[in-house]
Amino acid sequence: MKVDLNEILRELSEMYDEDSFDTYVTLYLKKDALDQKFLERREKACRSLLKGDEKKNFTDTMESIREFIKKNVSANIAIFASHKYNVLKTVSLPVEIDNSLIVDSSPYIRPLARIQDEWESFTLVLLSSNYAKIYSLSLGEIEYEKNLSKDIMNRHKKGGCSQARFQRLRKGAIHAFLTEVVEALEKIADKRIVLAGPGTSKIQFRDMLPKYLAERIVDVIDISIDDEKELLKESVRLISEREEKKSREAVQQLKEEILKDGLVAYGAEETLQAVKNGQVELLIVEKDYKIKGWICENCQIVKEGSVKECPYCGGSVSEVDVIEEILEFAERTDADVEFTDDEEITDLGHIGAILRYK
Repeated sequence: MKVDLNEILRELSEMYDEDSFDTYVTLYLKKDALDQKFLERREKACRSLLKGDEKKNFTDTMESIREFIKKNVSANIAIFASHKYNVLKTVSLPVEIDNSLIVDSSPYIRPLARIQDEWESFTLVLLSSNYAKIYSLSLGEIEYEKNLSKDIMNRHKKGGCSQARFQRLRKGAIHAFLTEVVEALEKIADKRIVLAGPGTSKIQFRDMLPKYLAERIVDVIDISIDDEKELLKESVRLISEREEKKSREAVQQLKEEILKDGLVAYGAEETLQAVKNGQVELLIVEKDYKIKGWICENCQIVKEGSVKECPYCGGSVSEVDVIEEILEFAERTDADVEFTDDEEITDLGHIGAILRYK
C-alpha cells in the first residue's frame, strides 16, 4: 500500500491537545539500532518531569510503543502516539535519522516533513513495443508494480500477407498494446513520471499520453529492458537531483520577490504570522535550524525567546521550536514546504515564504 506522506503530515498537524503540553510522544528510531539505553534514558528523564495524568498518559503511551517495537520494527521508523487519544501511527522511513523521543502537546513532524520534501514519490514506466512494467515508488521504495505484455510478431515471413500489410498489422498491435499501458498508467500515475526503455517505443508512448500525464514526465531514459535494477537506481538519482534543483529555484524565487517587494514574508515572526493567516503558498526552511520560543497554553500565541508567563494573558507557557510550530501551520493550510541548505536563506532569518496574497 502506497504511503501518502502529505495525508499523514496533514493528519498529524491537526492533532493538538489544548489542555496539556505533554500528551503526544514522538519517536524516531534507526533500523537495527534499537538502543535500549537511549530509550531507557529518555523515558526516565521525561517521566521524572511529568506529574499526575500527564505522567500516567506518558507511561501508558510508552508501553504501547514498546509493545509495537517488540513485534514490528525491522526498519527506520517514526512513531506518533498518545494513550489519551488512542493514537498509534507509524511510518517506515527510507533513510536513517537520529534517534529522538519528544513529548509535547502535538506530534513532532519536522523530520518527517523534511523526508517528504527530499524523497518525492514518482511513477516509473519501463517499456518496449510488447512489454511494460509500471512501478510506483514512494520514500525510495517500490510500493506497487504492474506487468503488461503482448505477443507481437517481429519478423515478416514469406507467404500469407504482404510485407506492407504485415507492417500495418504490427503497428496496429503495438498501438493497441501501448494504449493498454496508457490506461493502466492513468489509474496509478503520481505527480512525477519517468519513462524508460530501448528504442523508440517510449517516445511513441509519450506522444500518446493525454496532456495532463505528458506534463508530469520529468525524464526519458534510454536503457535495456533487462536493466531494471540499474534503472531503479538511476531514477531515484534523477528525482534526487530534481529536488536539489527545486530547492535552489525556491530560494531564487524568494530573493526575486523580496527585491521587488512582492508576495513574500521572511524571518520567523513575519513568516509565522503569514502562515497562521493561511497566506503561505510555499514555505522555505533552512535544514536543521531551530528557533527557541514559547507558546501560551491559554491564548496559543507563539513567540521567539523565553518568558516565565504569557505577557498577554498571564497564562502558563511551554518551550517550543518556532520552526516546528510554523511547519504545523503550513501543513494545516496546505502550503508546500521546501527545505534548503542554501546559505542565502540564513541571511533572510533562516525561513521565508512565497505568499498566496498579502
